[in-house]
Amino acid sequence: MSTPTIKCGVSQMPVVGFGTSRTADPGAEVEMAINAGYRHFDCASCYENEQEIGLAFTKMLSCGGIKREDLFITSKLWGTNHRGHLVEAACDKTLSDLQLDYLDLYLIHWPIPLEPGLGGRDPNDHNGMPLIDSKPPPFSETWAAMEKLVESGKCKNIGLSNFNIDQIQEILDCAEIKPVNIQVESHPLFPNTDLLEFCNKHDISFVSFGPLGSPGRSWRKEEQLSLLHDEDVLKIAQKHGVSAGQVLLRYQVDKGNAVIPKTGTLSRMKENLNVFGFSLDSSDMDCLNNLYKKAGPNGYRYFDL
Repeated sequence: MSTPTIKCGVSQMPVVGFGTSRTADPGAEVEMAINAGYRHFDCASCYENEQEIGLAFTKMLSCGGIKREDLFITSKLWGTNHRGHLVEAACDKTLSDLQLDYLDLYLIHWPIPLEPGLGGRDPNDHNGMPLIDSKPPPFSETWAAMEKLVESGKCKNIGLSNFNIDQIQEILDCAEIKPVNIQVESHPLFPNTDLLEFCNKHDISFVSFGPLGSPGRSWRKEEQLSLLHDEDVLKIAQKHGVSAGQVLLRYQVDKGNAVIPKTGTLSRMKENLNVFGFSLDSSDMDCLNNLYKKAGPNGYRYFDL
């Protein structure tokens, strides 16, 4: 069964994708995911595993069961490459590592430019703090270079990740090719409602990372709520005869969003993809929309900055 899609610029994005950050065996897990039915893959140069994933893409495409046009592949520009003259080379490196001729979507990973040319992913100062670019380029410079990737055919669509409303508006004000996607943390404890409404208004598709509340994160605070064990989530799951994880994924789908859960377990891969045999009713959505109040007036982020 093919996965439903949402519009993402000139493309159609499968609403359930496969996240590839912090994977134990990225190549094997991508192969497993393709065999399980995934066609949307979320990658990034800073995950430092695109070479292994590229080998998996080439292997699976060479088997003849799928074609390149069957896949929707995203990657991201890291902060050390925000200066305009560095953007194309960074994209070329990703394309080479992933063994692809083009990306379906290329995102600016974070709105924060880091100092280039020091080697390594995360340049830090002597106190161990991130080293911000000493000559930070304006968003307009980075975005203009991103637009050239569309014009050259290296990227079908371009967008943003971890940007807020004001930052997105700054891009919209200077863009000749507008961003067609935003990828941010979103789940019932941090629904990001204002941002979603802004993106809907501007025809920017919305992808939720951490939709399950990132249960495997190493930095989880003991006092933080677990969405997968929340009483209300479990009641909704029992009502529909599904798992808590499936409720949390369907919550995003029913809001018109895409999701990129990640797991290295085949049974979980299949479960995460199997969220189209039920839908949440208005009482379910109302409950989930207000779940953030358990964590305070604004909820909380698992990926706090």
